[in-house]
Amino acid sequence: MTIELGWIDVRPAPAGPPAIGTLGPEGTSSEQAARLLRTRLPDGPPVVLRTTYEQAMEDLKAGTVSHVVVANAYRDIHHFYMADDIALAGVFVMDTPLYGIARRADGGPLSDRPSVVTHPSPRPLVGQLLPGAYQLPDVATADSTSQAAQAVAERRYDLALTTEPAATRHGLRFISRLRPIRMVWSVFVRT
Repeated sequence: MTIELGWIDVRPAPAGPPAIGTLGPEGTSSEQAARLLRTRLPDGPPVVLRTTYEQAMEDLKAGTVSHVVVANAYRDIHHFYMADDIALAGVFVMDTPLYGIARRADGGPLSDRPSVVTHPSPRPLVGQLLPGAYQLPDVATADSTSQAAQAVAERRYDLALTTEPAATRHGLRFISRLRPIRMVWSVFVRT
């Protein structure tokens, strides 16, 4: 369940076709945040999902999207704040979709040290959510938790820290408890 906690009005984009860029693929928390922003903008512009936040920023600079939504937990968000050709247009607080540790629904027994993949930002949740039957392994990284779910679906890893929408999309089932992340989201426009 998405809970919107607060909102600061988003100033309009100065130019460009109305569209919202953010981190994809489908199933990311960023997609859900962009969909919430879409409800706040006139005419509900489309959401454009990119492989990285940086690609969404390049779309913004090129004028192919009017807004970019970035999670404040993103380790390289400072590049957005420091850029001189884009500006912070607004912020809001929103709970992410539920996160958990998921595996393939048709998978066999797991070793006590399964391979795990996640986006780097929520990495600390792996230790919080990994059931006690498993030892905390080295954790591989993906560009998004949705890509992590896809990697498990493709049998490249045993487990993914991912969101409920991404797990559903890729046919995974959770083996851990689930929890949201209360997150601040930043919205950027061109200057």
